[in-house]
Amino acid sequence: MIILLVFATTTIEAQSNLTKNSKMSDKLEIATLANGCFWCTEAIFQRLNGVEKVTSGYSGGKVKNPTYNDVTSGETGHAEVIQIQFDPSAITFQEILDVFFATHDPTTLNRQGYDVGTQYRSAIFYHSTTQKEVAETFIKALTEAKVFNKKIVTEVTAFTMFYEAEAYHQNYYNNNKNQGYCMAVINPKLEKFIKKYKDKLKK
Repeated sequence: MIILLVFATTTIEAQSNLTKNSKMSDKLEIATLANGCFWCTEAIFQRLNGVEKVTSGYSGGKVKNPTYNDVTSGETGHAEVIQIQFDPSAITFQEILDVFFATHDPTTLNRQGYDVGTQYRSAIFYHSTTQKEVAETFIKALTEAKVFNKKIVTEVTAFTMFYEAEAYHQNYYNNNKNQGYCMAVINPKLEKFIKKYKDKLKK
């Protein structure tokens, strides 16, 4: 069982280096997470109460304005990420991390299921020292509680830049529910997520 830790969080001001579509109101915070294919992770976090927007994109690399083909080559250093805008009065950063660790395998290096490569690594790109501390403390608690059988390899790295993915990647599951990947891979993940977090879902 994932341990939910409660910490104090502070509102993060909008970052100047976010894409234009990532602007947020003063009451919202941003979380940038990598935990496998963003088609899957976007679909999960979109359904959480308190999450206002989820944008699929790329972060953590060394090339400016990468395309999907650039990133999937594994040569740019980017990870497929989702950038989450959330209301901390409705859902906290540690609650988001609880879902993050419960819905992917943080012990497989550069891999999630059949998706292999550094672009599929597990990572938390923190936007403040508070987020960094919460993430590191969360991982420490999971490790000490032996929630996973293997070592957690999730990287905790300072956020630098987010590049929004191409339009067809946005809202992918909701727009392609009958597509083979969605039915075979995303549906089972969503079913498990909804069962576990039914009290935290949007009405």
